[in-house]
Order: sequence, then C-alpha cells, then structure tokens
Amino acid sequence: MSSLSSTEQHRREAPSSVACLIITVSDTRTLETDKSGRLAEALLLENGYAVAGRRIVPDEYAGIRKLIAEAAADPAIEAVLLNGGTGIAGRDTTYEAVRDVLEKEMPGFGEIFRMLSFTEDIGSAAILSRAVAGTVGTTAVFSMPGSTGAVKLAMTRLIVPELRHVMRELYKDAPRGGS
Repeated sequence: MSSLSSTEQHRREAPSSVACLIITVSDTRTLETDKSGRLAEALLLENGYAVAGRRIVPDEYAGIRKLIAEAAADPAIEAVLLNGGTGIAGRDTTYEAVRDVLEKEMPGFGEIFRMLSFTEDIGSAAILSRAVAGTVGTTAVFSMPGSTGAVKLAMTRLIVPELRHVMRELYKDAPRGGS
C-alpha cells in the first residue's frame, strides 16, 4: 500500500500544465490597463501553466456566458479564469452568468476564498464577494473579484496550487479535451 495520501497521489497524476484563458469582466478596462489580468497571467506563467489568451468582456450577462461557452467548446482551452463583476452592484452580473453556465459547482472555492479574504485581506468586506467556481464539461471555470489583491489571493492560495489536481479529476473519466 502506498504511503502517499490520495490527494498527493492525485497531484502526482495531474497534467504538468494547463492551458488557461483569462477573462477580465469590465466596462472600462483595456488589455493595456488590465492589471488584474496581467497579474493572473504572470502568476500562471511563473508556475508552469500556459496562457491561451486574455480577453476583456463588458459586464453583461449574455456576453459573459457566451464567452465561457465558447471557451469550454475550444479543446485548446482547459480552464477559464475570470476576474471582475462579482460584487453586488447592479452591473455586477459575472456571478449569475458563471453560475448559470456551470454543470458542476465547486462551492469550496468561494467559501475558502471568502474566508481567506476575511482573515488575510479585507476583513468583513469579504461578505460582498461572490467568487464562484465549477466545471463546464472538462473545462474548469474560476471566477474571482477584479481587484489585484483578490486576484493575487485567489491565484496564489487556491487556483495555482490546485488547478492541475482539478484537471486530473476532470480528465480521469473523459477523453482529454472533451466536453
């Protein structure tokens, strides 16, 4: 019997890299002014992940859903990482768009993100965060707030350490790249 825990074993069986699409949800940012998208890209590349692209999409429900669905149908994209539009203001529709397209939700992502935000970053303002994650077919989808602090926290504490493991789980019962 192996002395490795099942989690350690799963991590060893995980893909060495994952191709990620970064989507910044914003009505005002451009690729040039998108600090959070650039930060996510830098953190992915520093940790051996591939970046399949970066996009800016307005905070509009239909457009966000469409872009996630297109990415999930593209075999060159394995994970979609969104930032922005997760608050409670009237224009914040990212949470609803992501939630409504997910086939399986990973509630632990939002729960742990909010706990880390509360204890390590913004205190009680963490209750305003509607970070969410899940899957569409064999594509992982993570949605985090758009501030650079939130992106850094989500990426370094949750996404970068676990994304390969997430993909291992998604691929174990399905052909690679299938949705």
